[in-house]
Amino acid sequence: MKNSLIQKYNIPGPRYTSYPTVPYWDDTTFSKEKWIETFKQSFKESNSSEGISLYIHLPFCESLCTFCACHKHITKRHEVEEPYIETVLKEWDLYIDLVDEIPLIKEIHLGGGTPTFFSVEQLEKLINGLFKKAKKHPNHEFSFEGHPNNTTKEHLQTLYNLGFTRVSFGVQDYNPKVQEAIHRVQPFENVAKAHHLAKEIGYTSISHDLVFGLPFQTKENVIHTINKTKELQPDRISFYSYAHVPWVKGVGQRGFNEDDLPKNEEKRELYEIGKELFAEMGYIEIGMDHFALPTDSLYKATEEKTLHRNFMGYTANKTQLMVGLGMSSISDSWYGFAQNVKTVKEYQQIVNEGEIPVFRGHILSEEDLIMRKHILNIMCHFTTSWESEELKIDNVSTHIDKLQEMINDGLVCVEEEHLTVPEKARPYVRNICMAFDKKLHQKKPETKLFSMTI
Repeated sequence: MKNSLIQKYNIPGPRYTSYPTVPYWDDTTFSKEKWIETFKQSFKESNSSEGISLYIHLPFCESLCTFCACHKHITKRHEVEEPYIETVLKEWDLYIDLVDEIPLIKEIHLGGGTPTFFSVEQLEKLINGLFKKAKKHPNHEFSFEGHPNNTTKEHLQTLYNLGFTRVSFGVQDYNPKVQEAIHRVQPFENVAKAHHLAKEIGYTSISHDLVFGLPFQTKENVIHTINKTKELQPDRISFYSYAHVPWVKGVGQRGFNEDDLPKNEEKRELYEIGKELFAEMGYIEIGMDHFALPTDSLYKATEEKTLHRNFMGYTANKTQLMVGLGMSSISDSWYGFAQNVKTVKEYQQIVNEGEIPVFRGHILSEEDLIMRKHILNIMCHFTTSWESEELKIDNVSTHIDKLQEMINDGLVCVEEEHLTVPEKARPYVRNICMAFDKKLHQKKPETKLFSMTI
């Protein structure tokens, strides 16, 4: 029965780190001026209470990992670091100039690319530069992505001294054949060294990112990787489905034959095995693709119903406003989205001309905002309700009709004005959200856009 459901529902679909999803942003609603208006509104509403979040994209990598779908710039020339950091700080100044009060920063995440491509001196310059005109929220949580092969003790200590207490290490898989195929060769010893250093320094949340569905990956590989992970006992584990989208990302994801990838039931079995092993290790499943120990803030946010999801994935620190700095970063004011230009050269040129470097986005309508809340509820809490006036849905029966087959298959329960997702149906939560995605149903994509849902 399970295999037949996987075959039935394993279709291309969004990951819902936003609504509307990026391919359905309506540029006719958007302009730089409108984005700035929504930024100012959101800043005024949220800064002095919950604070704001910053996502900073540090795009440089010394080599290309063929599983990666991020916007990156491959180079071994480290002289690119200083001008890039200076440009990010100039971009931050452009946002600072739009507001009257001092920003209260609750969350910072350094992503990439490879943030640890940068020297400790440049990272220190970046963080200190941000706080020349900002303050730390009393309950701040700062995090960064560390590459186990080049995250040094100096990286960890410097960032910890600057207020960082969370680090995520990209592990993917420990099998040498898989690592060779994805061009990410890193022995377990490198991960263990970086992990133990972070623990000794005082990081309170260490996460390992694992991926299933990689080329040549087998059930035995996944079991081996998870058993090695068990030796280190990270506070969180992300267990992502490999998103094979070479039509979007080009040659970077064509470093192997498509026949080398586990598919459908075979791929889903890798997840089910992982989920079972994580449970045996004491981890609790959080939302989609995430597992945490009961001592971790992600688990506590789940228990307190404060879990949030944005372009950084799941976070325990919800803020209404997230400002994306750096090449390709996406900002979210709650009322609108805006994405920066996607090349380092163009990004630096526009910022150095004194302009905020956004090139596309979407301003949310009232209907968008209501649907966004429902999709967030489903993704974070596996339940939603349109009982209150605030969450009323026009023509709700049309959405229920789209769910009818899933209701018949026992994958979703709808009673009166409430929807709940049974635990057994969590693998299908993206499919459930798709029933509420009006943009998706109004205009079918003409080309491939999304990875498979399961």
